[in-house]
Amino acid sequence: MTRLVVEADGGSRGNPGVAGYGALVRDGATGRVLAERAAPLGKQSNNVAEYSGLIAGLEAAARIDLAADVEVRMDSKLVVEQMAGRWKIKHEDMRRLALEARELCSARSAAGGSVRFTWIPRADNKDADKLSNDGMDGLTIDRSYADGPDATAVDATRPAAVSERHPDGPADDADKGLVTDPVPGAAPDLGAPTRILLVRHGLTDFTVKGRLDGRGGGDPVLNPDGEAQAQACAAAVRRLVGTEVRVVTSALRRARQTGDAIAEALGTTATSDERFDEQGLGDWDGKSMAQVAARWPDELAALRTDPAYARPGGESHDELRDRVLAGWRDVVDAGGTTVLVGHRKPFLVVLAEVLGMPHDRFWRLALAPGSLTGVEVWADGNASVSFVNRTSHL
Repeated sequence: MTRLVVEADGGSRGNPGVAGYGALVRDGATGRVLAERAAPLGKQSNNVAEYSGLIAGLEAAARIDLAADVEVRMDSKLVVEQMAGRWKIKHEDMRRLALEARELCSARSAAGGSVRFTWIPRADNKDADKLSNDGMDGLTIDRSYADGPDATAVDATRPAAVSERHPDGPADDADKGLVTDPVPGAAPDLGAPTRILLVRHGLTDFTVKGRLDGRGGGDPVLNPDGEAQAQACAAAVRRLVGTEVRVVTSALRRARQTGDAIAEALGTTATSDERFDEQGLGDWDGKSMAQVAARWPDELAALRTDPAYARPGGESHDELRDRVLAGWRDVVDAGGTTVLVGHRKPFLVVLAEVLGMPHDRFWRLALAPGSLTGVEVWADGNASVSFVNRTSHL
């Protein structure tokens, strides 16, 4: 089992003041640095910066090996104790960031790995502290190494993974945010990967009320909060992928509305593909999860565990999987960068395929409305998940 060490830090010159974060990932056996991250945060508190460093470190570790055991080392007693569940989180910004970090931990657990948190003295966290100061100085750093920072056999044909710019500078480079780098054990050069950014649609009234809204149901539209989420997604996506990108949505209205907002921000037009529609739930469409769980508990369990089970008028997981993966293969074969706007269950199908997760376990992955998930696929079929359920833009 691979063991990784994440060292993370964040700081603010003024608290709140000019803030930035830094994080790095080491090989747990050798101590070699495998990845470094840093970025400015504008005006934020120390604690927000520290949590942001933690999230960046967990995301970097996910790109290396999602199934590895990870030890997170930080000199913030507050973050370590809160993530361990021993201290309460009072502030809303920190609760949101802690939830995002826990979702990354849950994704690792679902893939077979683990995360534990260790407090270390500030003197032992100098490398992460230096990176966080780079972030406060306005630098954005995204470096990965094949065999540590002194490696000589790095795949030079892949794009450089370091960007340095002022936080208010242009975000028109498609490699900002979704960056491909050599990783430990990387195969020979296969060229630039296909990059897919999965965006779950914004909130609807059905989402808020816990009502099922599959393919063939009421097809609800975004509510006002969902419309605001769509605009926030549009801004975040532009920062991540630039403008040389395709936007593909499901055929359902909530996904098309979210995708149209993103496409407008990118200066392009979204196209719809019904293969990415939510699973058809037949006679359960429009009912609340509470109603379904109370009246059909055995059938609900079957829906989650039996890939052949389908409701009357609905479709089974196997049927959903066949159509979603057919669409996914077309997106991958198109190459370049695609923003795919859709729904939780189809995206779980994609992530299960990429990560090799069985149907009865992928439910553990969190994909909130308006969340972003990054996937990269190479010519030989190998893939990596850059980040999951990113919601910091909301």
